Amino acid sequence: MNNEEIIAKINSGLKDMVQEAVAAAPRRINVKVDRNHLLAVLAYLKDQFHMAHLATISGVDLGASFEVIYHLSNDVVTVNVRILTPRQEPKIPSICSLIPGAILYERELQDMFGMVVENIPDPRRLLLCDDWPEGQFPLRKDWKFERPAEIIPGGK
Repeated sequence: MNNEEIIAKINSGLKDMVQEAVAAAPRRINVKVDRNHLLAVLAYLKDQFHMAHLATISGVDLGASFEVIYHLSNDVVTVNVRILTPRQEPKIPSICSLIPGAILYERELQDMFGMVVENIPDPRRLLLCDDWPEGQFPLRKDWKFERPAEIIPGGK
């Protein structure tokens, strides 16, 4: 199947769930959906196109909202499923019920962007240390790094 055939099948199979499906490049398709339809769209892609490989989940701080991009692929095409979540209430559903390996990426989104991943099987921190300050998320545009005071052993 080529990009146009895949896009046509996505649009016909998912109807009102897809806001936009476009060919971004050869063998690469961008699909924009509402976050409430994410699980249904990913299940459809997994079942219809055998999209079992999740390369990664990316987060982007757009200012007023966050964009979350799920990079799925099979042997023919890569599909980037994009959702938006508002900055004031950054909630996304966990996709671990469909792709169990997504848990590491979801935990990273929690640590680095402060997103709430609903129904995540293991919400523990992944990248940040246990004593990391609450409310500090390093990949947000408004985060300011404050260098801690240096402690020199045996120093004055």
